[in-house]
Amino acid sequence: MSKIAVVFHSGYGHTLRVAQAVAQGANAELVTIDAEGNLPESGWAMLNDADAIIFGTPTYMGGPSWQFKKFADATSKAWFTRAWQDKVFGGFTNSASFNGDKQVTLIYLQTLASQQGGIWVSLGLAPANTKAATRNDVNNLGGSVGVLVQSPSDASAAEMSAGDLETARLYGERVAAVTARLKA
Repeated sequence: MSKIAVVFHSGYGHTLRVAQAVAQGANAELVTIDAEGNLPESGWAMLNDADAIIFGTPTYMGGPSWQFKKFADATSKAWFTRAWQDKVFGGFTNSASFNGDKQVTLIYLQTLASQQGGIWVSLGLAPANTKAATRNDVNNLGGSVGVLVQSPSDASAAEMSAGDLETARLYGERVAAVTARLKA
């Protein structure tokens, strides 16, 4: 069985819920980036041992949170030794706005994975883009690079869209399936 880690930062609990849904779908372990942008040594060990790493961060001001950026900068040690070469990668992000420049954050995550020599897994789900579509449909924001989630700024994490969370769970399943095929 593949070892998959979901490494993420969550500012207000919304991105945590997405991470949990992705981890459920992928049968993955969660690795939390703390409020200061740090991981415990056990978190680094988990990432180094993983066959796949899924990045998660809120989108703030058009990019990942500073805590995630601090983590990303710290991955230069893995980059220097090519420790994560040929691992499978994926990613997700959340913001208060429907657009909120989330695509920029996903491209940042994809670039980080590429710098590590990784193999990126796209979302692989058709968008819910008909007049009959609702926020509870899978991929209702029409992502393709990774999971896009929208959480209104005045909504609690408990009020998140079922469609967004199901999209995240299905993405976790996809990353796990791709990882298993490549590992076979």
